[in-house]
Amino acid sequence: MRTRLPPFESVLEDTRGTVYRYLVAAVGREHADDVFQETYLAALRAYPRCTEAARLDRWVLRIASRKAIDHHRRTARAPIPVADPPEPAAVTVEDAGEAVAAVAELPQRQRDAVTYRHVLGLSVAETAELMECSPETVRANAYQGLKSLKGKIA
Repeated sequence: MRTRLPPFESVLEDTRGTVYRYLVAAVGREHADDVFQETYLAALRAYPRCTEAARLDRWVLRIASRKAIDHHRRTARAPIPVADPPEPAAVTVEDAGEAVAAVAELPQRQRDAVTYRHVLGLSVAETAELMECSPETVRANAYQGLKSLKGKIA
């Protein structure tokens, strides 16, 4: 039997802070607003088909994760002007400093594991569910991500 879902507005209120923090770490502050909007538009479209009211927070985070991946794919495919190519874009975030920039440079799986575990404070089991992998994979990716960060942030 399908459980009754709360109004979408309350889901937005309950999850927006966590989702936005994840997106700042995943795509950078300059793109987080756009990806945030894409996330909630996709969630709003899919909301009538959602069946698990108890896991709405993780459901929205999974959508945000996929939208972040889409953003990185789109950025990688963007054309580069031939006449006057721009300098490589450095990840700069004034408020958070070099730590967020270093996290943004991690491979996708490590970035997700570090962000879910150490920025958002999710458990290994919750992170494994979001990343659709085993807890061991989460631990390994978080360990490797933190190891890389220690080497970059002195």
